[in-house]
Amino acid sequence: MLKTQIKTNDILQGVRYEIRGELAARAVELERQGYEIISLNIGNPGLFGFRTPETMRLAMIENLGQSEAYCHQKGIFPAREAVVMQQQGRGVMDVTADDVFIGNGVSECIDLTLRAMLNSGDEVLIPSPDYPLWSASVALNHGTPVYYRCQPENGFQPDPDEIRSLLTKRTRAIVLINPNNPTGAVYSRELLEEIAAIAEQNQLVVFSDEIYDEMLYGNAKHIPMATLVHDTLCATFNGLSKVYRACGYRVGWVAFSGDRENARDYLHAVELVASLRLCANVPGQWAVQTALGGYQSILELTSQGGRLFQARQAVIDGVNNSKFMSLVEPDGAMYAFPAIDTSMFSSFDDQAFAMELLEKKHVLIAPGSSFNVPYRNHFRLTTLPTDRKMQTVFERMEDVLESMQTR
Repeated sequence: MLKTQIKTNDILQGVRYEIRGELAARAVELERQGYEIISLNIGNPGLFGFRTPETMRLAMIENLGQSEAYCHQKGIFPAREAVVMQQQGRGVMDVTADDVFIGNGVSECIDLTLRAMLNSGDEVLIPSPDYPLWSASVALNHGTPVYYRCQPENGFQPDPDEIRSLLTKRTRAIVLINPNNPTGAVYSRELLEEIAAIAEQNQLVVFSDEIYDEMLYGNAKHIPMATLVHDTLCATFNGLSKVYRACGYRVGWVAFSGDRENARDYLHAVELVASLRLCANVPGQWAVQTALGGYQSILELTSQGGRLFQARQAVIDGVNNSKFMSLVEPDGAMYAFPAIDTSMFSSFDDQAFAMELLEKKHVLIAPGSSFNVPYRNHFRLTTLPTDRKMQTVFERMEDVLESMQTR
């Protein structure tokens, strides 16, 4: 019998997720050979010794007996009501528990909201660089990602005029990631107000990814987009993974605010697709109320002297001490996005640099081109290791860059 290869879905040709791609697979091979890899490609706090607050674990344990049945497709009421209380505490007053959907992480919420909206060829404005799950989810749901540039020379801030220039009759929504992954940029109120006005004038749905909202450094301040968007629909995404160091719980949510009157059919569609997956992980949902209403331990980590603050400073120092690198200092999140001065090399490619760093020095980073940018001289690393470990990382990077320069 003549056998044929099983064909893949053509739509996957537009999907990239290299954060867990070829480099990560090679890192696994090296670990199996006995090498110790410093994995900086993924923001996974538990791998670096960060613990979920004990009160959240206890809340899950105490409610395990109530977690064995399916819950409502939108999530358990105490979790959704806790999200409402958080939103109201931030000035978003027009949200009820019916406007909140709990998902298996923000990743699932992104997929559900896009699947309920997009028809073939519909366009979604996405920042470049972006967190590639957004681009992939748009493509997987038959939409077209259209990138607005957040240029390094502009502090990775978007340009409202460019956003306006990209609008077409097919533009359905705009994505904001603030604080930003991968750059750590935090947007000002004035910038967000201008983007909100563009969305309202053109009736774009605003998808605001705010999963790093409390990871801020220095004088940086996070402005919830939902406080600025009133005359169109705003979807705010958040969850337990990052601020609460609970990635494995797989609990995220999307809260809808703004003009819901003209979004009734869409919101019904979101509920329909949420119903098809029955419900989100129930045990983890019991941690939401305790997390949002309890002591915010993230502030200890991000304030001066805290572990995240110190690791971020170690990245800044490592770049400043390098003769090859530069950096727009991150004001938020748990990443940095350094640049390499390519004029110092006969040729330079971010993927090749990342592979050589992995093979020779056993450090795993994510090439900048993984984040849908046209240039190939950046890389992303997470700031989760200790400051001492980060110093080691930059020493190893400098050695690799030195060896690449002499070729």
